[in-house]
Amino acid sequence: MPGEKQAEEAIVESFNESTENEEKEVELEEKGDHSIFSVKSLLWHGGSVYDAWFSCASNQVAQVLLTLPYSFSQMGMLSGIILQIFYGVLGSWTAYLISVLYIEYRSRKEKENVSFKNHVIQWFEVLDGLLGPYWKAIGLAFNCTFLLFGSVIQLIACASNIYYINDKLDKRTWTYIFGACCATTVFIPSFHNYRIWSFLGLAMTTYTAWYLTIASLVHGQAEGVTHQGPTKLVLYFTGATNILYTFGGHAVTVEIMHAMWKPQKFKSIYLLATLYVFTLTIPSATSVYWAFGDQLLDHSNAFSLLPHSAWRDAAVILMLIHQFITFGFACTPLYFVWEKVVGMHDTKIICLRAVCRLPVVIPIWFLAIIFPFFGPINSAVGSLLVSFTVYIIPALAHMFTYKSASARKNAAEKPPFFLPSWTAVYALNTFTVIWVLVIGFGLGGWASMANFIKQVDTFGLFAKCYQCPPSPSSVHH
Repeated sequence: MPGEKQAEEAIVESFNESTENEEKEVELEEKGDHSIFSVKSLLWHGGSVYDAWFSCASNQVAQVLLTLPYSFSQMGMLSGIILQIFYGVLGSWTAYLISVLYIEYRSRKEKENVSFKNHVIQWFEVLDGLLGPYWKAIGLAFNCTFLLFGSVIQLIACASNIYYINDKLDKRTWTYIFGACCATTVFIPSFHNYRIWSFLGLAMTTYTAWYLTIASLVHGQAEGVTHQGPTKLVLYFTGATNILYTFGGHAVTVEIMHAMWKPQKFKSIYLLATLYVFTLTIPSATSVYWAFGDQLLDHSNAFSLLPHSAWRDAAVILMLIHQFITFGFACTPLYFVWEKVVGMHDTKIICLRAVCRLPVVIPIWFLAIIFPFFGPINSAVGSLLVSFTVYIIPALAHMFTYKSASARKNAAEKPPFFLPSWTAVYALNTFTVIWVLVIGFGLGGWASMANFIKQVDTFGLFAKCYQCPPSPSSVHH
């Protein structure tokens, strides 16, 4: 027993030393050029606990902030608030599991003297190292597909939002324009370099959330407003899966952890980020739904019902910038995967890596033009992809990784203080898998796909201007 304990401590010490050495290397590189040290430190080289918190909070709530009132209209206010808290806590738990598995994987690799100096560890590699190639294939398929459609959603959201400032161009044309703008994220090397963007992104969503809250309260309840939700099961579970998607933004957890100087400190960061996100999502969704009620069933973007003003224009512009940032968050792991496929991941030449990454943007651009259904696509992605990517697979992977007594005894991370026994951890993981599989994937998948197909039948693929108000000429006709 003492020998095993010493071996475990040696692994953790080796892991700590390697991360500390990486931190020192970054500091030495920065100090090598004193003229730009302060700028690099402030804007470029982010790896602290605070950087990770900003990255998690900023990435968790983006355009979904604008669709949560729509979800409330589908499922009612009480259910909306309860499910936000429930999925927020459940998402924080599975993010914790992902962080534990990352530390377990990296600790084992450090024991084998593997260096990750020029290599970004990703979720599918963690699964491969801990559980084998079949898990790697499953993780890679779900993670990449989810991040692909997550990027698609950001482009759709950009076009939907800018239309409320300038409707001279239709939403499809705006999608072309913002696709080109978002393609510039190929020049951002890694999550180390999102320090200032994460901070600004969270500031932007904070402003937007409180604008939605205050503007709705000032506007007051619309004439004849009704709050009938929920009226149909298909709408109820569509709204529920949108909330599942809201708190399932930890598909990039491993990449964010790898960008940290001390990844072991990540454990509670996602939960703390979620608690802050609650202060944005619950007041804004509640206020908008209180003011406009069932009108939101036909207006998936909350901006569409609020009166035009300088405050609203500011919120739209800030959300556009934030969606550009979130596009980068979702796309960067895809860039890494593609770089590894074509053998360009180790190069330090930014322009060469940027050119290599461009093919990743093209299918995202194309899919955003095919399926411009802002709101319904969030629910579809939530039920079919998020349910497995960030809830079911991490819970199952954790159970299989520690299924043997020796694996549990030598685990780099022991069960948390609030669940001190492995039995309790397994019970919570089992509940997570069953709940999300039945409610999120099963009922949520049925409801969201039925709603998605309805949008296709109503508006068609390649819709030029989804949910745009009719032009004066067509109204007259």
